[in-house]
Amino acid sequence: MIEHPIAVYINWAAYDELSDNVELTEALAMRQLDEMLRLRDLGVRLDYYMMDAFWYASDGAYRTWRTPHWPDGPERWLKRCLDNGVKPGLWVMANTLVKLDPAPAWQDSLDEEQRALCCFYGGYLPDFMQALHEWYQRGVRLFKFDFANFHAAPVHLQETMLPSEIRSANVAAFQGALKSFRREHPEVVFIAYNGYEERQIMARTDIPIRKAVDQRWVETFDSIYCGDPVPADVPCMNFWRAKDIYSDHQTRAFLLNGIPVTRIDNAGFMVGTTGTCYFRRTAAWQGMLILSLARGGWVNTYYGNLDLIDAEKAAWFAKAQSIFLPLQDRTRAEVFGGLPGKAEPYGFALCAGDDGLLTVVNPSQTIATLALPAQGAMRLLFRDAGFLPVLADGQITLGPEQMALIGVGSYADPDYDLGVQDDVLIPSEIARLDVPFSADGEKAITATLTAPADGVLRVILRQHESPTRVKRTSGGSPPDGISLGKIFTITATQGNREIPVTINYDKAMWSGLSWAVGELSLAGLQADMPLTVRCATTEPAAVTLY
Repeated sequence: MIEHPIAVYINWAAYDELSDNVELTEALAMRQLDEMLRLRDLGVRLDYYMMDAFWYASDGAYRTWRTPHWPDGPERWLKRCLDNGVKPGLWVMANTLVKLDPAPAWQDSLDEEQRALCCFYGGYLPDFMQALHEWYQRGVRLFKFDFANFHAAPVHLQETMLPSEIRSANVAAFQGALKSFRREHPEVVFIAYNGYEERQIMARTDIPIRKAVDQRWVETFDSIYCGDPVPADVPCMNFWRAKDIYSDHQTRAFLLNGIPVTRIDNAGFMVGTTGTCYFRRTAAWQGMLILSLARGGWVNTYYGNLDLIDAEKAAWFAKAQSIFLPLQDRTRAEVFGGLPGKAEPYGFALCAGDDGLLTVVNPSQTIATLALPAQGAMRLLFRDAGFLPVLADGQITLGPEQMALIGVGSYADPDYDLGVQDDVLIPSEIARLDVPFSADGEKAITATLTAPADGVLRVILRQHESPTRVKRTSGGSPPDGISLGKIFTITATQGNREIPVTINYDKAMWSGLSWAVGELSLAGLQADMPLTVRCATTEPAAVTLY
């Protein structure tokens, strides 16, 4: 197991073959390796380069690389990594088949649908582990195991074993194989992604946190990820803050499942030009980086297009790492405050004695105050633009949707200042305006109000399938998916005049969304004329709008 924090570059989001149609090629992978080496020269810490999904030939049993994308296999990539002190990593499926044919040695392990493989019967698992051994011999030191299905078994075993027995046997065989491999390959790092939870815990933040992940997986893996960064079911005008809230909530969920904080991979940092990160590029990237570090996992993952990080950004990136990573190594992150998925202010504390860092978030639509779990000297090191947080008497007051970083003790020093995130603007004032909405057709609601004299009106729409459960809607993945701005609509009119509404969720989203937020400027409206706001959805299922 790793004994200190590591930094892993993962090239998914620079390409995307699931929620977009950008393929992994040798040219793309090598270009990102060049960018990785450039960033390392500028001080950014990146220890491993993970080659993510679909590098392999469909008929190669993880031993050959896909053509024509890799005409000469991985030789150039492996050599350039190893020559530069970069540790290579490979993505593999645990026991499912996606863009991969079952090899002859795996046939007797196949389930009835021929989409997954049994780990405790037949030839699959021994052959799979042999492939990993062969890559380890060639310098690969990190393996990412994705898409596990521990209910898989051949038909004759499904006829004689309970589903619970099949799962237990698969888990035992898989864990045993990885533990044995680790004993014989002491430098290996194993990280777990989808399929290791036993009930739904990812993708939604509106459901109660419940027991879903077996703590014994930490005996096998160096880290377990807590979900792809998607928007939380907490409405936000700043779409990217909703993604931060999701990863914060999932970190809390895995902590409550007993997974040690150092072993949680929050997968929260993703810049890129593909659908998997909603074409984010580097929007609001500074707050995203701080939160990914503040959560305290020792496998620090960085996804996507490293070419988007120029020299100025790289200097800031390196400074943030230099502040957080030594603290990750010295102490363990702790959570405080409320639950992110309930829109309650919360934070992460990385403190060693009287010194450390407090990272705080207000996910609500109000100005809120949060008590801080530290005393002594404090300094505001970083914040979103707009609202100026108030730090006094052991607490901080934050604007709606705002995050901030606080230095405590020796960290309350100007040398640790990280500035202001200019592309996230928090309102300096906000007040709730209670306006009754009424049904306007089958899946629309309308309100008529006398608009305030000035300012900005923020409209928040929520979509529910029951009083306590939201309903996510997706129009499909890009490039052909329908944008959420065409599914959730917020319109405003005054007389015959349509008032422009600003939205930030108008994206084709593989993950879906359960809310919409829009803003309209009140400047120039007629004070004596009613303003009508209409919210609607094209979701085909029965839903209720609030």
